[in-house]
Amino acid sequence: MTYQDPPAAAVSRWAVFRRVVNLPHVAAVFYFAFVFALSRIIAWQAATSDVSQWTYELARYTRQSMISGLSILACAGLAEAWLAGRALRPRAAWGVRGGAVAVGTVLGAALRYTVVYAPDFKEPLEWSWAAYTTSLWWLLGCSGYGLLHLSQVERATRERLALARQAREVLAAQQMEAELSALQAQIEPHFLFNTLANVKRLYDVAPGRGRDMLASLIAYLQTALPGMRRQHACLGDELDRVQHYLAILQMRMGERLRFDITAAPELRDAEMPPMVVATLVENAIKHGLSPLPEGGRLWVTAMETAGNKLLVDVRDDGQGFVGAGGSGVGLANTRARLLALYGQQAYLALEAAAPRGVLARVCLPLRRVASMEPPSWRQAEPTEDALTS
Repeated sequence: MTYQDPPAAAVSRWAVFRRVVNLPHVAAVFYFAFVFALSRIIAWQAATSDVSQWTYELARYTRQSMISGLSILACAGLAEAWLAGRALRPRAAWGVRGGAVAVGTVLGAALRYTVVYAPDFKEPLEWSWAAYTTSLWWLLGCSGYGLLHLSQVERATRERLALARQAREVLAAQQMEAELSALQAQIEPHFLFNTLANVKRLYDVAPGRGRDMLASLIAYLQTALPGMRRQHACLGDELDRVQHYLAILQMRMGERLRFDITAAPELRDAEMPPMVVATLVENAIKHGLSPLPEGGRLWVTAMETAGNKLLVDVRDDGQGFVGAGGSGVGLANTRARLLALYGQQAYLALEAAAPRGVLARVCLPLRRVASMEPPSWRQAEPTEDALTS
């Protein structure tokens, strides 16, 4: 005969039985039996001063109470296993549970009598004792069974709520990724139109700078378009996009924009949600540097910190907090994405930089992914007219 795996229904019913008949519940039965026996012995042996006799009676009655309690617990486990997968009305289900307790009390009384009087059974069974014992333990068993069932229902409810929360978080993350894919599937029209218009103008007045701007635009599109088809990105790919984006803006803004990008080479394959760094860079230029006639400088820095965390800073020396102070839609969406993807393990914080400007800091768990882009932000040589520091 070969061994065959038990059917799924049998496995699930066995699991239900184990949820009822387990070590914590057996321990609870023992504690109840001990306290119950202690209360009865105190009442029965109050007049005696014989400690050994008192202790013996306590141990004996605890054992007898344990037999009844464990019999009821075993029958309750069998009842729950039998009810698993059966659609019964609540009254019918409670009838089965009450019957299981009754069977457990009768079985417990029989076992108690057997343990005391076996093997000769010289003392006849007192039916008045049997009726009293079964009635008492049926009431105690029904009360305990009811509390056990309510606790299991509460635990099942908590588990369903936890699963619902997890499903909601997964759906939120999927929705965020879908929204991101939709955003990545569009290149901001006015950015493209303005860049192409600048390319056309530069080709008329400075063909060399026009070629440089067109090359930067092509490089930006080459790094941006593949990312639109992927759900995940890495730090190196995101810094590539930021470098080409800043190079284009630098040609348009001239000396009003200067930037530095610093990151250790071993961090290039660190996981980074798409467009997070680009959003912080765009926010710094739009609200910090562009309003100033003299412009300013932008620093993008990535580093590994204690606790296996990735820290990405985007700092500018622009005009600092003005108006909403970091509560825009782009930053709010970034915070929501980090929360959906990493929970409380990631955050986005903004603070004032010294002597002026804003520091935007993203902290998230350091995870490794495969980079599909060449490290252009580290290898690209500055163009003839580009102003880098």
